[in-house]
Amino acid sequence: MLSPKSTEIVRATLPVVGGAIGEITPLFYDKLFAAHPQLLRDLFNRGNQAEGSQQQALAGAVAAFATALVEHPDVRPDAMLSRIAHKHASLGVSREQYRIVHEHLFAAIVEVLGDAVTPEVAAAWDEVYWLMANALIAIEARLYAGAGALHGATWRTYTVVARHRETADVATFVVRPADGRPLPAARPGQYVSVQVPLADGARQIRQYSLSGLPEDALQFSVKRVTGDPAGEVSGHLHDHVDVGDSLLVSHPFGDVTLDDGDGPLLLASAGIGCTPMTGMLAHLAATGSTRRVIAVHADRSEDTHAFRTDLDQLVAKLPHATAHVWYERPGGDWPADRTGLADLSLIDVPAGTTAYLCGPLPFLRAARAQLLAAGVAAADVHYEVFGPDLWLGGS
Repeated sequence: MLSPKSTEIVRATLPVVGGAIGEITPLFYDKLFAAHPQLLRDLFNRGNQAEGSQQQALAGAVAAFATALVEHPDVRPDAMLSRIAHKHASLGVSREQYRIVHEHLFAAIVEVLGDAVTPEVAAAWDEVYWLMANALIAIEARLYAGAGALHGATWRTYTVVARHRETADVATFVVRPADGRPLPAARPGQYVSVQVPLADGARQIRQYSLSGLPEDALQFSVKRVTGDPAGEVSGHLHDHVDVGDSLLVSHPFGDVTLDDGDGPLLLASAGIGCTPMTGMLAHLAATGSTRRVIAVHADRSEDTHAFRTDLDQLVAKLPHATAHVWYERPGGDWPADRTGLADLSLIDVPAGTTAYLCGPLPFLRAARAQLLAAGVAAADVHYEVFGPDLWLGGS
């Protein structure tokens, strides 16, 4: 919990710090990478850094954590940190790195706010930081222990045993441990980190959702990221990795996982967000589930819809499942009420439904609002967003 004295100081200075956080976080990253360039080269996503989304995510997380401490000073908001901890564990983040972050974050705060950072203010925000850091360290330690990975050593070498083309820009990779040891345990909805060597010597890491249940293997799917900046890792995987090649892959992590109940489910995705939903459907089909399942997907067209055939086949295997698909630019004869953006208000959502959402942030916001309007409890709407979570603390 935050001490009473620090609570009052943080409450009084939160508007100032919060108002400057957008200036503090880019400066922090500049200082961090100047002192430790290997972190940008081998740990942080260079694409997210270039377009600024990582800075926004950090700012949102710090502000949300501080606000929660002030509003509920007797409770440490560990629940909101679970997502960050899973991401950190998939990267192999160590407790020592939190001291490095502390040094450069507080140097940036002092540089931006100047004389406003009195010793008392610095001490109060130092308390906020270490409450957040130590909570993350504790959660990550439990995740590492559960993975049997001491000190964040979650990486294993896998061999690519199959590669499938889903669409023009989506490829599925099936990998098996090169050492012949058993596969790690994974839950439907989780992801793995994949580390690849790039031409400039960097070893960049990205996360990809598990998209199926192959025998004695892990399966993940990769959409080629185009634009500026283009996806370094997705491009490398598409252009340079094939059957027989080796990949460094982490233990599966992720806190948005399919529950084990028997109540109705709604699985809604857009674009490449279909990958974890395909994994969830595959699990339900493999276990002979009799749950009521509503699968919803939105895409640009049939040609860009990855796992379109899998969706039909998996839903057909489930006795109480239906699928609803929207295309923005459908080809041929396609229903008018399923053309355009997905509209979950058109679907009869049963009482007691648990919903899982994955896709771009605008889709997540719209789908969540429609589900809440349909009577789904806020606590029963779970979401996964690819890349930095810019929704953290605001959903």
